[in-house]
Amino acid sequence: MNKKNLNFIFFGTPDVASETLEILKQNGYLPKLIITSPDAKSGRGLQMQSSTVAIFAEKNNISCLKPENNTELLSVFSSKELSLAVRNEKKLKKVLYDLSIVVAYGKILSEEILNMPKLGSINIHYSLLPKYRGASPLESTILNGDTETGVTIQKMKLKMDSGPIIAVEKVAIYPTEKTPELKNRLIKIGGELLIQTLEKITKGKIKLIQQNEKEATFCKKIKKEDGLINLNDNAIKNYNKFRAYFSWPRTFFFQKEKRIIITDAILENGEFIIKKVLPEGKKEILWEEFKKQN
Repeated sequence: MNKKNLNFIFFGTPDVASETLEILKQNGYLPKLIITSPDAKSGRGLQMQSSTVAIFAEKNNISCLKPENNTELLSVFSSKELSLAVRNEKKLKKVLYDLSIVVAYGKILSEEILNMPKLGSINIHYSLLPKYRGASPLESTILNGDTETGVTIQKMKLKMDSGPIIAVEKVAIYPTEKTPELKNRLIKIGGELLIQTLEKITKGKIKLIQQNEKEATFCKKIKKEDGLINLNDNAIKNYNKFRAYFSWPRTFFFQKEKRIIITDAILENGEFIIKKVLPEGKKEILWEEFKKQN
């Protein structure tokens, strides 16, 4: 087997997935089939928009399915409609696809779907598994003040992020690094690690390392209210929260029942120093100016 005849399915939805697809493409790997979330309303006008992964599929002339759930996906896989979806190929069978690659798909896949390809399914997870299993590993590692993180490629099991480890790469977290910056670094690292992994898969040189369940930690899905900050809290805690939630939900406090978003801040001499804020319904303003006005 080589990259030219590695038939794989790609599951993914947001930018992190489409950027990984670009890395795959640059290295000569393109999926036979892409599966992403259905179109959704987005933007101020709430217009229906395709995911960035669906857009990639269209640009690269790759068949793309957008099932609502596992039941719909399985029904498509077992129906004659799939032959149309993958340009008159045979109905999906275990022998047709070698592998599934899952990157931020956004839905939990059933065991039947995970095991459908003959080599199963692999996933890129942006933490050092078994640490930070779950939905928010990047935010959690910064929130907790970690100085090291990384990327893990695992063979997927039904239990979230619990599968055996195929490859891992550790990286340092910079003291001022925010979630978007860390994410951009890890997407590239994860893409490169995935390419190395696929090369090993094609040569039959994969070794699996079981995770230690006793060391497993979990991170929750972030909610908007998690961004609420107490300005009297520990300075390091507040700075880490600002870094972790920089993109969303952002860090904020309330004054006179108005939400005040912190848009720029630093940690200096052990003090959390706010530089700029965005008052609700107004334009961004320097913190010193805001204090004068309030």
